[in-house]
Amino acid sequence: MTSSVKRACDACHRRKVKCDGINPCRNCSSAQLSCTYHAIPQKKGPKGSRAKVISELRENQRQSTLSSKVANRMNGISSPPCSPTRTPTPGLLSNDMIKECIEFFFANMYSTLPILHRGRLEQQAMYADQNVDTYCLLTALCAFMMIQPGMGIPGDPLGLDSLPGANLVSGNLLMEETLRVRKSYDHLETPTLNSLVTSFFLFGCNFGLDLHNKAWFHLREATTLAHILDMQKEDTYAQFDIVESSRRRRLYWLLFVTERAYALQRHRPLSLQATITLPTQSDDPTDAQAHHLNGFIHLVNLFRPFDDSFIALWNKTRTDCSPAYLSALQKQLNDALPTYLDSTENQTADLRTSQQWLRTMVWQLSIQNGCLSSGNGDPSMTFQYPVDIARDLIGMTSQFSQSSMEVHGIGLIEKLFDVACSLTDVLSLLPPNPDPFQLGPRDYLHDFMTLLSVLRNGDHRFLPLLLAKVNDVLPKLVSPMLQTVPDTPAGMCADVDIFDGFGSAGVGVASNFPGYNGNGTSGGGFKIEPDTDFNGNAISGMPTYDRRLEELSSPVNENGENTPFASPAVLQSPIEYAGMGDYRGFPGMNAPRIVSNMGVHNHTRNFGEGVGGVGRPLDFKREFESTMGLLSQHRQMGNGMDVGRRPPLRQDSGNSYGMPIPPRSVPDQYRHLQRGNSGGSVEMGSGGGDMSFR
Repeated sequence: MTSSVKRACDACHRRKVKCDGINPCRNCSSAQLSCTYHAIPQKKGPKGSRAKVISELRENQRQSTLSSKVANRMNGISSPPCSPTRTPTPGLLSNDMIKECIEFFFANMYSTLPILHRGRLEQQAMYADQNVDTYCLLTALCAFMMIQPGMGIPGDPLGLDSLPGANLVSGNLLMEETLRVRKSYDHLETPTLNSLVTSFFLFGCNFGLDLHNKAWFHLREATTLAHILDMQKEDTYAQFDIVESSRRRRLYWLLFVTERAYALQRHRPLSLQATITLPTQSDDPTDAQAHHLNGFIHLVNLFRPFDDSFIALWNKTRTDCSPAYLSALQKQLNDALPTYLDSTENQTADLRTSQQWLRTMVWQLSIQNGCLSSGNGDPSMTFQYPVDIARDLIGMTSQFSQSSMEVHGIGLIEKLFDVACSLTDVLSLLPPNPDPFQLGPRDYLHDFMTLLSVLRNGDHRFLPLLLAKVNDVLPKLVSPMLQTVPDTPAGMCADVDIFDGFGSAGVGVASNFPGYNGNGTSGGGFKIEPDTDFNGNAISGMPTYDRRLEELSSPVNENGENTPFASPAVLQSPIEYAGMGDYRGFPGMNAPRIVSNMGVHNHTRNFGEGVGGVGRPLDFKREFESTMGLLSQHRQMGNGMDVGRRPPLRQDSGNSYGMPIPPRSVPDQYRHLQRGNSGGSVEMGSGGGDMSFR
């Protein structure tokens, strides 16, 4: 669509030729130049070579394209300086980029972020060079799309998609353009719906780049603008047409959910309350994707109980926490979602995972306030409740395809990580599983590690973080190593299998050493630390189940002594776990759909736990041979059934900047973890890869 303007375009003005005032004008079309109207008219001067001017214009515009800027930044080459007048950079935001980013948003992210109207957005995009507010919205939208997995650089003649980190560099460049141009007008004194959405997209960009202080600033800016626009008042929406009214209402509730999720993860305060009615499928008859609102409304209902009262307890600005309140909140969470969800598989995966994650957060608050008891009739108020949560979540994830989980990006992976951390905390206090063929807590933890290694091909920071925590709390769960090398000839030591991934080999071979009597000691000084072996069999010194329950129910003294909480590694919130730093993400932020035929319907199970049973004499050699036979059968079956780690759809997916490497199994990653850290602690950087924008 063309429009007539009253002055010459930038290119015609620079070339000193007559412009027909059409956007794009005839001269720019024939010369294959971008037709813009950003330049300020200047005094006339002597004419120069038009061919030379055209070549100069083409070179400047080529250097201003996103691909060139990304390539220059990644190669350490300085790009042409930005305009000091804070005007838009000509050629940076091409029509192809706008078109592809809009298509990507509505195809993959609209079900979670139903805040834009496609028809109106495409209409505004045609005049982006004439409206700074619209230009900033589009650059922020494109920046947000660029950092999503599966989104390439549109019209990329340099093939930058093959370079790790190129998508994050492009997103950062577009975000910088938004912030620079936004300074040219006062978006705070006279905010619009576009400026509010721009602030939200800037929050999403900074979150994706792990710049969480900036992310919080822009999220708070968006909620403040919502208050300025009186979006918390129901009568405000009557003054707008149905399209804008519905989008404003959805945006308010999106900010409502986002703020609560961020408050739980970063201990932030709240500013928005549930003061308006929820959106409905009929609030905009022109919305062809209105059926996706069911999942969005369920998400709002999940976070709605987390009001100022809960956040005050969570942030420790209030101390009067009662077990009855937390128990009622757990029941409310359990009843928040119906048995059957009328939503897409992608939305169902996000909703079910968010539900279990919120149950874990409430349990964390319960244990922080001393509201748990091993003898409580309410399962949600016991120390073992994370096992129930893990069991439910593992059962749910086995029904979801891999693509339906990966579509939610790093946020869903972090929820799985949080639940797995709570499960790890309580595992050291639980008795061994007496039934070798019944799934137990250690199987669930193994499934979490397997799932984290499958999602995004394990190309994220949470798998090594979980392994580090397990290494700290339950080192023998991952590495059932012999605690002391026996005094035997060197040739016999070569037969010891320290790690077979299932925990039976070390004990099985130990029975062949001279003097080993099967009770953890040997004449030559060989000793197994009093605990349980990885098969779940009781060894001398292992407290009984009743003893452990008695310890759990004992009160915590001021010094934390004689309690199961004396060790900082036991029952510690993932938020406070030192080895994890500040690795917490936003669960409500969703990444786009990545088409994949690979499913996560079969999680590998650990045959090691419980093998041999409890309460009968052990023949270690026979048990070892039997176990290895089972493992051999399992591996043969696994060749056709097990979930392999799919090749990455793009090498720079998510927040990883590393060069692609062959995928490792969980034991391999653990071996690598121990080689780099023989002391048992792991140092983690604050970023997601080798490159940093800080």
